[in-house]
Amino acid sequence: MAKKTSPVKKTADTERESLAGELRDLIPKLDSEGLAFLVKQARVHIYNMQVDELNKAAVAANAAAARSHSIAGKSRASEKTKSAQENMNITGTESGSSYYLQYRNKNSMFSRSEMVQLVKIANGKGTDLEIRERLYNWFERERKDVFATVPMADKFDDRLKTLAALIKKSFKLRDA
Repeated sequence: MAKKTSPVKKTADTERESLAGELRDLIPKLDSEGLAFLVKQARVHIYNMQVDELNKAAVAANAAAARSHSIAGKSRASEKTKSAQENMNITGTESGSSYYLQYRNKNSMFSRSEMVQLVKIANGKGTDLEIRERLYNWFERERKDVFATVPMADKFDDRLKTLAALIKKSFKLRDA
């Protein structure tokens, strides 16, 4: 009996082969700078795919943990309501070399230097709105991936306000 393949997989494989062939044809025409750029972009894309996989695994693990810790007598509706609440926190690794921003079963990892920058912005001079604008602009410029973890429309978004307050509460600037 012949093995059936789904049209979606066949189309995806065909598209991938076509793109790979096109890339192979373009490589001889590129200079070193162009190749270096493509390699860098490929590494970034692979990293982003790995982060997506880790986020999916974290969501699955959190869902499994929530099911195993559910209290008898709670209805499914109340569990869904509780899981939909906006829970945001920041945790650091034991070494202090990286930090995780967690929001609704999604994570974004920050290096120590990135977290220092965020703490400086959050504790900087200015009104609450000016601080939120600087944070939003930093995310827009440096870490657009954070918007996939914590959807923020603009500097007026309540989630950004919550994040700014969390950074201020969790971290203090040391005097130099």
